[in-house]
Amino acid sequence: MSALLQMLSEHKKGRAVGICSVCSAHPLVIKATLSHAQRTGGYALIEATSNQVNQDGGYTGMQPGDFRRLVLELAEEAGLSADKVLLGGDHLGPNCWQSLPAEQAMEKSEVLIRQYVEAGFVKIHLDCSMSCDGDPVPLSDAIVAERAARLCRVAEEAWRRVDGEAPVYIVGTEVPVPGGATEDLAELEVTAPEAAAATIEAHYQSFKALGLDDAWPRVMGLVVQPGVEFDHHKVVDYNPPAAAELSRSIESYPYMLFEAHSTDYQTPQNLKRLVEDHFAILKVGPGVTFAMREALWALDAIEREWFGDSASDLRRVVLAEMEREPKYWKSYYASEGNLLLLDKQYSLSDRVRYYWSRPTVVEAMAVMEKNFREQTPPLTMVSQYLPSQYSAVRSGDITFDVESIVVHKVQEVLSQYAAACTE
Repeated sequence: MSALLQMLSEHKKGRAVGICSVCSAHPLVIKATLSHAQRTGGYALIEATSNQVNQDGGYTGMQPGDFRRLVLELAEEAGLSADKVLLGGDHLGPNCWQSLPAEQAMEKSEVLIRQYVEAGFVKIHLDCSMSCDGDPVPLSDAIVAERAARLCRVAEEAWRRVDGEAPVYIVGTEVPVPGGATEDLAELEVTAPEAAAATIEAHYQSFKALGLDDAWPRVMGLVVQPGVEFDHHKVVDYNPPAAAELSRSIESYPYMLFEAHSTDYQTPQNLKRLVEDHFAILKVGPGVTFAMREALWALDAIEREWFGDSASDLRRVVLAEMEREPKYWKSYYASEGNLLLLDKQYSLSDRVRYYWSRPTVVEAMAVMEKNFREQTPPLTMVSQYLPSQYSAVRSGDITFDVESIVVHKVQEVLSQYAAACTE
């Protein structure tokens, strides 16, 4: 039995267990995830999103096979066995091709799914919830389910052809926008139990129509809205009473749990309650890269004070790159002037994450790493800007270098998820 189905089985037996799904393609976040799993003895579930990694390279320049090789190389460095690494594909469907007519977008989606499965990704989020050119807005459950089943058939053919592990699937129609909301949020409407049941039934009928009876028991997760989200500046916290009826509704489905997207920035208590309430797959993405950015901005402040003119000026380089190529943030922020400058850096949607792989930014990072490698700043400065990491350096848990500081900062977030997912 796969690790994910084993978790589902244990949860259905009454244990409040779950799993954290880390959606990031940044090597430092991946290293943090892998080393955290190695230290705790758990699994590392790492997901690539369709706009990050696809047949055209995505914004990372990686195809699915490239991403798998990267993760397994980093796992070997971290001392984590390959069988403890679980790879997932997030928002796999027409997400990147919404401007095309539906049939063209679906043909590209089939290539996407095939490459992910052939590369050994075992958790597949079949997301056909978005409208393409000429489609009605929003799409009906029936259309979403028909398209999801079509992609599932491609995935089933792919894993059998390469003699791989049978994948598990995530479906749903009430799928949050990848990366967080773009508008200010006050409160969210929790998915009605009747709507969740209708979505499950629509997918069941579509799978049955395509002869996917063997695959249906591996549809282990349904994406719904439990009432959690974040916008640029605030978090909508989980409210258990509001989601109580929805939570109970999944108990009648023996092979299925809920997958909660946009759980970034929820409190540790909220994360734990989500798992207890059957939202047992907790997705986190911008939350971990936000923590990475916090660490690097703090290191930039230390470096500028300690090294002066020879500092990398990483923060300025990143902001200049964002200004040079604004397509990853411009449509998200309506602010102007200084407020825009603040949003570009501190928004919870963390649009900064799209710029870490730019050559000028990579070069600046290398300068920062070299500076700190050659001359360690006084720990009093580390205490000023990175108090938790200062304590970890003092106790000998980590050394002072860029990678160790960033990894430790990200693992502070991952530890909250790990605690929520275990009894």
